Amino acid sequence: MGHVSAVCGCLQTYIPMNSVGMLHEELSHAIVGAAMKVLNTLKPGLDEKAYENALAIELRKRGLRVEQQKRFNVYYEGELVDTLVPDLIVEDQVVVDPKVTEDFTPTHIAQMTGYLAITQMRLALLLNFKHADFRWKRVVR
Repeated sequence: MGHVSAVCGCLQTYIPMNSVGMLHEELSHAIVGAAMKVLNTLKPGLDEKAYENALAIELRKRGLRVEQQKRFNVYYEGELVDTLVPDLIVEDQVVVDPKVTEDFTPTHIAQMTGYLAITQMRLALLLNFKHADFRWKRVVR
């Protein structure tokens, strides 16, 4: 359970597999495809919130259930210590975090690892809208 793997864009050489194949493979492809459409339409140069909102619209148009800014309480020994607010939750299975950054950092991956632990989900997608060539990273718990 505690294992985390991060894989980026087209450089997917190692992906943890379940008995059927890549974790949430069809859903991942649908999310990445929607993100590519958003980037191709809006182009790079906007704030993260614009891409988040456009992605939520596109995912809903594709028939997917999307929650924006869903709050998850964080407890330590029964005491509330924080609230995590991932940008998007898709189909109650995937945490999606749109970014506008030069490149993904260990901090981005650590944040997704924390979101996965608190939400009890197994897959997060980091989506980078900074460049004309779309980049993404899978983080698997």
